[in-house]
Amino acid sequence: MIRNYFKLAFRNLLRNKVFTTINISGLAMGIAICLVIMLFIKNEWSYDRYNEKADRIVRVVFKGSVQGQAMKEANVMPPTAQTLLKDYPEVEAATRIRTGGSATFSHKEKSFKEENLAFADASLFSVFTLPFVKGNPETALLEPNSIVISEALAQKYFGQEDPIGQLLEIKDEQKAFKVTGVMKAIPVQSHFHFDLFLSMQGLSDQSSDSWMTSGYFTYLLLKPGTAWQKLEAKLPQVVEKYMGPQLHQSMGFTLDEFRKKGNDIGLYLQPLTDIHLRSNLMPMTEMEPPGDMRYVYIFGAVAIFMLLIACINFMNLSTASASKRAREVGIRKVLGSAKTDLVRQFLLESILLTAFAMVLGLVLVYFTLPVFNHLTGKELSLGLTTNPWLIPSLLLFGLFVGVLAGSYPAFMLSSFNPVKVLKGRFTGGRGTMSLRSGLVVFQFAVSIILIVGTVVVYKQLTYIQNKKLGYDRDQVIVLPETSRLGANENAFREQLLQDPRVVNISTSGYLPAGPTYNNNFFIYAKEQAEQIKTLRYDVDENYIPTMSMQVIAGRNFSQNYGTDSTGAILNETAVKALGWTVQNALGQTITRSHNKAGTDKITYHVIGIVKDFHFRSLHEPISPLVMVLAHYNGTMIVKAKTKDISGLLADMNKTWSNLKASAPLNYSFLDERFKATYEAEQKIALILGISAGLTIFVACLGLFGLATFTAEQRTKEIGVRKVLGATVTSIVALLSKDFLKLVLIANVLALPVAWWIMNKWLQEFAYRINISWSVFVIAILSAILIALAAVSFHSVKAALTNPVRSLRGE
Repeated sequence: MIRNYFKLAFRNLLRNKVFTTINISGLAMGIAICLVIMLFIKNEWSYDRYNEKADRIVRVVFKGSVQGQAMKEANVMPPTAQTLLKDYPEVEAATRIRTGGSATFSHKEKSFKEENLAFADASLFSVFTLPFVKGNPETALLEPNSIVISEALAQKYFGQEDPIGQLLEIKDEQKAFKVTGVMKAIPVQSHFHFDLFLSMQGLSDQSSDSWMTSGYFTYLLLKPGTAWQKLEAKLPQVVEKYMGPQLHQSMGFTLDEFRKKGNDIGLYLQPLTDIHLRSNLMPMTEMEPPGDMRYVYIFGAVAIFMLLIACINFMNLSTASASKRAREVGIRKVLGSAKTDLVRQFLLESILLTAFAMVLGLVLVYFTLPVFNHLTGKELSLGLTTNPWLIPSLLLFGLFVGVLAGSYPAFMLSSFNPVKVLKGRFTGGRGTMSLRSGLVVFQFAVSIILIVGTVVVYKQLTYIQNKKLGYDRDQVIVLPETSRLGANENAFREQLLQDPRVVNISTSGYLPAGPTYNNNFFIYAKEQAEQIKTLRYDVDENYIPTMSMQVIAGRNFSQNYGTDSTGAILNETAVKALGWTVQNALGQTITRSHNKAGTDKITYHVIGIVKDFHFRSLHEPISPLVMVLAHYNGTMIVKAKTKDISGLLADMNKTWSNLKASAPLNYSFLDERFKATYEAEQKIALILGISAGLTIFVACLGLFGLATFTAEQRTKEIGVRKVLGATVTSIVALLSKDFLKLVLIANVLALPVAWWIMNKWLQEFAYRINISWSVFVIAILSAILIALAAVSFHSVKAALTNPVRSLRGE
């Protein structure tokens, strides 16, 4: 019996080659996309779960609001870890990490620049699961100038030598670090990745008791059974006990007075496994750019809709072709076939077809996964060692899809009345037609939502790329490590200025795009109520002209004014936050406390106002900014006026080498740093566009199949109409109008939903486009053209068929 089922199934699939091909292709694409997205979601969801104690680890974060300026920072004050460990028995261990930027390390004749280094407490390895290959994790970072490195770095510097006890030197700083441990590489699914951990004992402020400074990523390991929410509820006590007195000393008012003015500050806890996907903190304060749970939901929805559309295609085509098998069912019923036998037969056909689609889908995944990895920066794979769940999941997945896709056709076909069928009076019925129409509407509604989403995302990213930022990012070269030149740094600068291809040079580490310094600056004017939180930029007198910023009142810093060491240039937002106007701000003074005791205050006089410029992502509104004069060595910003950038860089490199720098020239372009800020959105836009295109393609496959069936069913009708004088145009319109009605209904249902979804997405940007009517016109026209393209082939073919051929049997 089972062998007979398989024979019949293969025979029927081969007999209907067009429908079989369409069904297998659609299901294969749906399965492939669903599987790729499932791997992506698993990857995103698994971040930081490699830690054996992940469910007990939390990060301490800082949130607050000062004069309406929100603060959401991932790093906190130096004494936070030890204070919470000491005061709260719920805390089993605490550790801190502080990012260290980059440095060039040397061992004998080997010298390499290392980007991924950080300072850490000795307790780091008792909180996080970072297995050691060599050394003792409990004592590795206890001593100053000790360092733990990855296996890869141990091989790079020491080869086959035992690295324990060996020295790594930073020659520019005349420091040497003793290797006390070698650890395995940190897993890819981690919210931080460092190749070197230096002992926190080497930092001057690591033992500071100041609650007015930050910069330390602080993690707590809670005791088993401790609910982090209950501990978080106690943290206001820490603010009152430790932060409040220092705030009073430095600012002259109590915490209660501070809060009465609409301000607030506090410490909060964030579960380790929430950091990657659910962190709503300022991205600039994170160690690495986090993921976004919304995109996981979006891709999950795309995967589900894609699979549903593929299943809908199968159901539609199966029910549409039911009349072809009606006589077969009638005869089998008359000959004694039970309904259950027929159901098994049709379900087997569905599962067999799904099995073929699964195989083809896996082939598609194999070839497309490298492309997807390139687009997303992931390292997804189909490997059974990394994904032991894959085979059983695929088997269950295939069985589920086969039953789901074939259930309705199976039960409908097995329910035919054999008497009516054999009399030739079979019809699919209004219920079948209504269901089929509803499914087509659903398919195109999803497709229209994806079209609108793709257009809106593209328009928003185009808006970001072309928005006036308040500075010129083109032809700006950033040289971040000019301190490698030592005493020759100024000579390098002077030689560059003599090059006619160089317009100007500024020395400042503060950049309005990409990674930069992030110094908070609490200032107040005449009264305490006017205290605001700003960002501070340390710049020289060439910074504003080099960046092509606009001074709208007052003047720029100048070497001709000795008082500019206490001068300040504010942006327009800072002027408004202080309650001034551009006209009366010049000559005003602002004050900040230079230490936590409040005994060392610095007063600045306002000498200029710079037009607002975007120094953060366009996700965030422009916040108050204060520029102060500082001649900062270590980073140069070079404004070039030549299109021959490669030639200029070659000459820069030659000059750099002649001055005997301790490391090769390193550079980047400001416009590339800006683009990198929105790299995640650009990748999402591209993936969304590809997903939309594939979803629409699969929907069109179904529409193409239905058009094929419709044209076949109405062959004699078309022949009669042609004999009676119908034109090709009228016949094409006749066959297309039913489908176009369904597409128009889908537009009516989908456009409001699409507007709501994309409007919510745009709310994440402080500066955004408005969704114009043109977006919906594009969606409507696209849907109509896509539908016409899917059905026109068979409509035109049927209209051009010689009526003699279609009526020869009459």
